[in-house]
Amino acid sequence: MLNRKDLLGTEDLSKEEILSIIDLAEQYSNENIENINNTRILKNITQINLFFENSTRTQVSFEIAGTKLGTNIVNFPLKTSSQSKGETLLDLAATLNSMFPDILVIRHPKSGAVQLISEKVKCAVINAGDGNHEHPTQALLDAQTIRKRLGRISGLKIAICGDIAHSRVARSNIFCLKTLGNKIRVVGPKTLIPKGIESLGVEVTHNMFDGLQDIDVVMVLRLQKERMDGGFLSSEREYFHYYGLDERKMQYANPNAIIMHPGPMNRGIEIDGDLADDINRSVITKQVEVGLAIRMAVLDLLTRGHPLRKKCPEH
Repeated sequence: MLNRKDLLGTEDLSKEEILSIIDLAEQYSNENIENINNTRILKNITQINLFFENSTRTQVSFEIAGTKLGTNIVNFPLKTSSQSKGETLLDLAATLNSMFPDILVIRHPKSGAVQLISEKVKCAVINAGDGNHEHPTQALLDAQTIRKRLGRISGLKIAICGDIAHSRVARSNIFCLKTLGNKIRVVGPKTLIPKGIESLGVEVTHNMFDGLQDIDVVMVLRLQKERMDGGFLSSEREYFHYYGLDERKMQYANPNAIIMHPGPMNRGIEIDGDLADDINRSVITKQVEVGLAIRMAVLDLLTRGHPLRKKCPEH
């Protein structure tokens, strides 16, 4: 059970809340494989998706999750909306609130924008990524993927590698995976490691060979070039040489270590293509599959207790 109106991040989620989400997601994952029809669960619920940034995996995943649960989905057309005419976020929130939605799924380029909207609307709000702040469902699906592959989600050594400074995925994973009882090491060039990140309880190293020593999970991040406004990299070729995941660096991790990436990947820059496709070690495609079940679980749990749910069967 989630004892909250919104899912804005993983920083304040308890261990019990995280496990309740991934446990329900495990049910949905199995039922998706078995083609079980769950479209009656949220058949009276209206879900509005607002993506102020481009997205493939997250947006489509939320759309399919809502469809599988039976929500009435509205994809907000931002290019033709009043937002393109200068409407403020607060005015948009007031407008949406007047339409009585039940769930808002929001991605926004500015950190804190999703929380601002959540404070002005009565319905549940799900953060689908805000600036470099948080991306909670990505962290939850990563935790679930790790558990499915390794059989546990605590007591592990996890390396998060690459562009930590601009990554909402890194922040959400640090909060989530530490709450579950894992040791986190962040690895990357000094220009891409934010100052003071040690205060989050993580180990920091700037050497990939040291960073992958005895690691159980290698999480590679995308270079957020669209958020870089200065000289963060000398060249992509040099970046791959020192920080791109390849077979030589992977040898320092534990023999059964798994490889993760939130996507989209820049092959030959962040990760070697052969490693990304190695089905014995890479769980990148599994992350996408699990993401659907996680988002179904979040939609379900946030609407428990909604008056319209009384007319629908509980899962």
